[in-house]
Amino acid sequence: MRSSCPADAHHVVCIGAPSVLSVAPRTSRTSRDTDDRSKHMRIGILGTGAMATALGAAWIRAGHDVRVGGRDTEAASRTARRTGASGHGSLAEAAAHGEVVLTAVPADAAPQLAKELAHLLAGRTLIDCTVPMAPGPDSPALTTGGGATSVARLIADAAPGAHVVKAFGVCHESIWTLDRPTFEGAPLAVPFCTDEPGAATRVARLIASMGCTPLPCGGLGRAALLEATAVFAVGVWWSGAEARFVFPAPALAPGAVDD
Repeated sequence: MRSSCPADAHHVVCIGAPSVLSVAPRTSRTSRDTDDRSKHMRIGILGTGAMATALGAAWIRAGHDVRVGGRDTEAASRTARRTGASGHGSLAEAAAHGEVVLTAVPADAAPQLAKELAHLLAGRTLIDCTVPMAPGPDSPALTTGGGATSVARLIADAAPGAHVVKAFGVCHESIWTLDRPTFEGAPLAVPFCTDEPGAATRVARLIASMGCTPLPCGGLGRAALLEATAVFAVGVWWSGAEARFVFPAPALAPGAVDD
């Protein structure tokens, strides 16, 4: 079935199935809630749209301490209520709260926001989940000059003290409403890239806490590839096809043998 993708209030890209924007926080406890609390992180979310809501709720289910920030503090309050976040406030307050900070604003606004908050983001792991996409003549297109750069790189240039990680942008926000996403018997793999080893370790732990598999993809120079992959997948889904059929495992080919 063809996917629909209306832009949300923050123009966070939609990928795949229709979104589930109302995410109720879970109240029941599971065995993973007994994990060492020292593994749980403080996360600040910059933005109040669909991706901020879905990822925020997923991280709260995983036991993390989330604070939502927005230019419109009433919108931040609504997103905090939807997710069960511990608090809400301004963008600066959310940035100051997190050892990890998520940028979930329009891709074209993210570098300027990073510049405004650069003094607060220094030393923090800054996750960029944006996808720079606009309608093209035939299908969605990148807005970063054909992939010559990436939003993640622009963010890193704008806030040079931040440890920028490109992650979570390939999947539609509705995927993050699932508890421990598993497909065809395998946990969802989440690709990410960064130049900072410490940030890579922290984001890998965050991904694993969601029941997903961390998939390191190299340095931040490869962020443009992740952004292009997301835009490619959007175009495939908008055409009514399935992007996952483009990437079968080589091991599944007839006559394939293990090396």
